[in-house]
Amino acid sequence: MLTQQQGQLLIRLARQQIETHLGVSPSSPASQKELTDPALQEKRGIFVTLHKQGALRGCIGSLTAVESIVQGVQRQALNAAFHDQRFAPLTVDELPDLHIEVSVLTTPEPLVYRDVNELLEQLRPDIDGVILNGSGGTGATFLPQVWRQLPDAATFLDHLCRKAGLADTTWRSEQLTISTYQVQSFA
Repeated sequence: MLTQQQGQLLIRLARQQIETHLGVSPSSPASQKELTDPALQEKRGIFVTLHKQGALRGCIGSLTAVESIVQGVQRQALNAAFHDQRFAPLTVDELPDLHIEVSVLTTPEPLVYRDVNELLEQLRPDIDGVILNGSGGTGATFLPQVWRQLPDAATFLDHLCRKAGLADTTWRSEQLTISTYQVQSFA
């Protein structure tokens, strides 16, 4: 578990990456010494989510632990700000209204279920992030934070299927591969 202080360092690092990319002097740069913290060198999945005036402005990450937390935050901050295909690249004018959230993921675990009722019973709103994989390589994930907008498990899964490019009700009729993970979130 990371401390709140380490989490705030990750937020500063994400903002620093975005500001530097935009040619702005970082408002609160993270020092190299701070970034050598052994806890931040652990390999973990990372998501960076950006909001502007309460609306989603970008969200990109990695579910797998392929790089250190520091490297993941650096890369995903830039991806969320400039490479989320749902949005135009972030501009300097948006920086004052930018809210940054960093999610550090646990390793995803398969969720074994026999039928849709058992699937719904096993999902834990506000705790579990969910990865859905269908036939043909389709897949999508929702971070646990998405439960705030979609608190009903059936509706949550409908939207997750849609995000994966499947019919909303696919989870009701097909046995999909479902995994769950948890996050430690900092904003």
